[in-house]
Amino acid sequence: MAVFACAGCGAELTAPVSRVALPVHAHQRNGDRFLPSLMEPGTYAVDPEPYGPPWRRWSDVGADVAAARGVYAPVDGLYFGAPGAILVAPGDTRGTIVIPERCDGCCGSAGGLGPNLACERCGAEVATRIDDCYRWQAVWFEAAAVRRLPVDGPFDGPAGREADGRECPGLPPVEPSGYWSLRWQAAVGIALAHVLAASAGAPVAVPGGLLAATFGRTLDTLLPSGPPARTLALAGPGLPVPDPAPDIVLVPRHPRTGAARQPPSGTAVPLDAEVWTYLAFPDDRARVPATGGLPTGVQRDDPLPPRPPSLFRPDRELLLRTLARLPEVRQPWLRALYEKAGGRPC
Repeated sequence: MAVFACAGCGAELTAPVSRVALPVHAHQRNGDRFLPSLMEPGTYAVDPEPYGPPWRRWSDVGADVAAARGVYAPVDGLYFGAPGAILVAPGDTRGTIVIPERCDGCCGSAGGLGPNLACERCGAEVATRIDDCYRWQAVWFEAAAVRRLPVDGPFDGPAGREADGRECPGLPPVEPSGYWSLRWQAAVGIALAHVLAASAGAPVAVPGGLLAATFGRTLDTLLPSGPPARTLALAGPGLPVPDPAPDIVLVPRHPRTGAARQPPSGTAVPLDAEVWTYLAFPDDRARVPATGGLPTGVQRDDPLPPRPPSLFRPDRELLLRTLARLPEVRQPWLRALYEKAGGRPC
């Protein structure tokens, strides 16, 4: 546990929070609705990438400078703010005041003008609050503006944060609104970039069901047709060891540390733990009768399982963002896939 205090005057600026892995949807944008808090109450995460203005176009930066910053394919531009921003839920902030002239955006603050929160005690600029209509709500503290103060106490994050594998709660792929989960779209988009890199440009066979609905269509679109040369499967705690061993395996990303379990064989691709858990152990309890049971493969038709009005689409922006940050994208075949997926050509 820790609190973050103003680096200048020492005033406490957060409630006690526990560190978790950076959410896979931290950089997700969606323009059609308001989004809830990015971070769960009582947690914080650190973004290792540069964040905030100034923003510079690719044509002004150049390939060599971009590669030194971990971007290996053309993008619209790069942020040149300091790395290491600390993310917390807006409700976990303390002792800050808004800088009104820094609050851009149409329905809230989009964070494009730099820090918009100041320390209430000394007036130092300390953080940027994001709460516009197309962004996950969060407060991004400037790394140099705060200092971490350890506090006594055990990990106090949400239930399941200490867990790994099957003990971690599964996240349903369909939201109560009836639309595909934005977190699923983000998690699958990021994982797909790693699957494409591991494919070596060859077709990938994907098991049927939800895995095919979320991963298979994009892989079939981007990769060449023909007999599969690679296989994709789930692997991790609670699952039997696949036989024969797949070439590419989706493994759970620990929700607290961000570490990925290493499979006995195959190339490991980390996947958000709650998404992985639902894929590995679908929660069909709502469709099971109160007494007795149904034959294997049969689902109760009352209530019907939710059916989104459209096919699943991974978050294309996060897919491209992840691909651009993989060194493998410098290989001609993967660079061609990057551009085919919509990446910015030279």
